[in-house]
Amino acid sequence: MNKHQMIRVAIASLLAIAAALPSAAQSQPAGKKLLWKSVEFAIVKFNDEAPKSWNIYHTEKKGLLLVHLWKRYLLVDMKEQEAYEIDPQTVKPVGDNVEWSLADKPEEPLETPEWKARDVGGMERIRFRLGKNGYFLDLQIPLKVNGQPLY
Repeated sequence: MNKHQMIRVAIASLLAIAAALPSAAQSQPAGKKLLWKSVEFAIVKFNDEAPKSWNIYHTEKKGLLLVHLWKRYLLVDMKEQEAYEIDPQTVKPVGDNVEWSLADKPEEPLETPEWKARDVGGMERIRFRLGKNGYFLDLQIPLKVNGQPLY
């Protein structure tokens, strides 16, 4: 092998190693709890009325929201248009935030017919029905000035 071939092999090896590093660094260890921060200026309506007890949390992963509705938690995946019922005992309050692991997500989503998402000015509105004949859940999430989701 001449000098140029050795350099090419070395560069290819370094590129392969560099390509593998970001994915390994970004993947969360199984069961690692993520810090979910409260979404400011959000609005929640349950069957067109404001619930007495609610909050919405976000993590660094865009498109995922953890909705606290009375004593119930729902994981809302806006990209996949799915909602999952979360065991409240797996969610740990930490001040105004909560800790919860994506590893605790159930395998099957809830039935969420009539899913609608649209931009309503400075907010993104997500509205869906919980179950075939269930109540509507309406989430209004603030948008950035450029129209991109804030969370």
